[in-house]
Amino acid sequence: MRSGARVTNRVILVAAALLVLATGRAELQTLNTAELPLWAYGYIVPRPNPQDWSQRCLGTRPRDCDRPGGLPRDTTNELLSVDGSTRKFTVTQITSPYAPADWFSNDHPPMPDIVAHGKEQTGFRACAICHYPNGLGLMQNGPVAGLPVDYFLRQLSEFASGRRKSADLSKANAFEMAAMARNLTPAEARQAAEYFSSIPFKPWVKVIESETVPKFTATVNGLFLKADGNETEPLGRRLIELPISTYQSNMLRNPRSGMEAYAPIGSLERGRRIVTTGGERSVECLTCHGKDLRGTALAPPIAGRQPSYLGRQLWDMKLGARNGAMAPVMKPAVEKLTQDDLIDIAAYVASLQP
Repeated sequence: MRSGARVTNRVILVAAALLVLATGRAELQTLNTAELPLWAYGYIVPRPNPQDWSQRCLGTRPRDCDRPGGLPRDTTNELLSVDGSTRKFTVTQITSPYAPADWFSNDHPPMPDIVAHGKEQTGFRACAICHYPNGLGLMQNGPVAGLPVDYFLRQLSEFASGRRKSADLSKANAFEMAAMARNLTPAEARQAAEYFSSIPFKPWVKVIESETVPKFTATVNGLFLKADGNETEPLGRRLIELPISTYQSNMLRNPRSGMEAYAPIGSLERGRRIVTTGGERSVECLTCHGKDLRGTALAPPIAGRQPSYLGRQLWDMKLGARNGAMAPVMKPAVEKLTQDDLIDIAAYVASLQP
């Protein structure tokens, strides 16, 4: 090969490498959901016609990344209730993007306006619509209650800068979250951080080792829901997280109705060994996250939090899609993890007392 050709090819290779770094797509993010641990990202099978949501809301209008069809609808306008609350709401009120129902206002401090109502004029939905007023949330979003203020603010900054992304280009709410972070004023960001930080995270997920799981469906935004009836199906090598009550969680959005997660038999012990010793492919988690995994000055609390969320974050870090300030610290823990390891770690951590 002539030297000129070698130089030209080298330039092409360098340019391609720079493009990969700039876009983050060749290695860090994918539309091929078959490459992901499906259960962690809310898929039963690979999405047949995935759409790239990463370009939908590049500015500061988050609603442009609100995927249609993610919430239930009811045209009857019937007033509904939940046990323990004196309030009644219609489904339209329950799922209002800018004033979602608050069934139990005594369960939390007064909500800042950004949490309770968002900013309709700029398409910023209320934080409470996804994370609940108590910050516990569901499997398709993050559990934000009880996070340290500094950690919370750092994550918002990393969402805004693009250092925290989802490996799944079809995960619309991850890109909506990034636009929200860019939309927030410093004062609003701190109000949300201080509010959710002040609410203790409580036991929310019951982990069940099993060979089967109730038959279930998936919403367009990645929430698994039990199917009608009592049929089961083989669990296989998956971890399936479901609302204990489909009606309470999906229709009523009851923030006192928690989750259960079905994990393969033996997952908890295998996960305990990886978390406490590192096993063959990781490093132990206790030095950074604390001996009880309830957090330290260096790392956030993870004990008892949703296993689907934990699995997504570990995989996003493994692929480099989540590449924030602490990524170098996490790299030895995640870079060699297998999908089986992910199931075991997420099951064990989620089973712990928060």
